Amino acid sequence: MSDKDSMASIEKAPNKGRRMLLLAGTGAVGAVGAGFVAWPFYASWKPSAKARVIGAPVEAYIGDLEPGQLMRLQWRGQTIGIMRRSEQMVENLSEINDQLRDPMSSENPDQQPDYAQNLYRSIRPEILVLNMHCTHLGCVPEFIPEVGAQPFEENWKGGFFCPCHKSKFDLAGRVYQGVPAPTNLVVPPYSFVDAENVIIGVEPEGAA
Repeated sequence: MSDKDSMASIEKAPNKGRRMLLLAGTGAVGAVGAGFVAWPFYASWKPSAKARVIGAPVEAYIGDLEPGQLMRLQWRGQTIGIMRRSEQMVENLSEINDQLRDPMSSENPDQQPDYAQNLYRSIRPEILVLNMHCTHLGCVPEFIPEVGAQPFEENWKGGFFCPCHKSKFDLAGRVYQGVPAPTNLVVPPYSFVDAENVIIGVEPEGAA
């Protein structure tokens, strides 16, 4: 297996000064995923590059993923994010339901598999797996996990901000009201190989 076939990026949020610069240039950087900060590569991808192109499952090691970190990888030509949420992040999810368009993902059940149709939109509350492409026009949102006022949201509880057209999603990928994105970010099919490995493209055993 080549080095190219054994890498996935892990990132934290960009610092505030860098983010303000990025937000000022939303049109130029949005289409390529503004605010992307690459960290050392830890995860192991099993399929070859050719296999990934045709849609083979992709396995990722998440043992080094710390609370508040997001790993990005590619599956079927799409950017997939795997995030480890802290206990506080999980607790905050219920606090903003009244600001969200579809907090229980019930209006569009195809946005996630049945096993992820819950408050966390995940199998394990602390591990979030999302298709990172905005449901408006497909840009990749900026990852902003910090709680606190932002230029686009005074009462920000952490989440994803799409600089292309200013759509906002929380840390479960649920879309805010009053933004261009019509639906929540999609949860792809996935399962856990073991406590430290996730496989994208394979349903859990027994899932319908």
